[in-house]
Amino acid sequence: MELKTDRMIAEKDGGIGWMIYNNPARRNAVNLLMREAVAQILEAYGKDDDVRVLVIRGAGDKSFVSGADISEFKDRRFDAKAEEAYQAAVKRSQQAMEAFDKPVIAMIQGYCIGGGVNVALEADIRIAADNSTFAVPAARLGLGYGYGALKRLVDVVGPAFAKEILFTARRFDAARALAMGLVNCVVPVGELEATVRQYAADIVANAPLTIKTAKAAINAIAKDPADRDLAKIEAMTKACFDSADYAEGRKAFMEKRKPVFTGR
Repeated sequence: MELKTDRMIAEKDGGIGWMIYNNPARRNAVNLLMREAVAQILEAYGKDDDVRVLVIRGAGDKSFVSGADISEFKDRRFDAKAEEAYQAAVKRSQQAMEAFDKPVIAMIQGYCIGGGVNVALEADIRIAADNSTFAVPAARLGLGYGYGALKRLVDVVGPAFAKEILFTARRFDAARALAMGLVNCVVPVGELEATVRQYAADIVANAPLTIKTAKAAINAIAKDPADRDLAKIEAMTKACFDSADYAEGRKAFMEKRKPVFTGR
């Protein structure tokens, strides 16, 4: 995949699509070209049947994502009009993530700060190393956080913890993140990649249509009732029962072997 920047990397490996924030000199801070590449990677992986799960990580061992690249602010975000144009690129990457119907795992090591927390929240599963550090320091910069980003945070940790995170702008460790429900699990840093790969392998081995349906249904539950497309969920559920994978799953169970699912 040819990207416009070398600060994002896309790699495929055994059913896993890796999306790597590759700006370690700035603790994987995100610039405009990186945001545009995110949308490109997600759109490509979404169409690729060989990719069954996406893993997001940061390059190096110091940081997952440390938020927006503040060095761009003077050129890209210097007033409200410039901010509007910048946010259009942010919105495109967010829309690409919202449209991505495959499981997403965030592999978190080191700093997960500001917009990095938002990147992690866009994942379905968050696995953190025990040396991870989290914070949303918007209140120390005078930045405004919109409804969409805050809704994701509240949906995951609840209103009380969301207020603590935003109001205090404090940094907190992986154990505290786990207690808040911000991450699914915390593992020793030396076991992080192996743990993530095992999660991904478990997902790759399962029926893709069932997983897509489950993701769509769970995401619908988190929406306002008026925004839920229940007819779509019902159609996806029925399609599972009409699929070749359902027949394979039944046959494999009777034959006491592992099923081989194709997503059809």
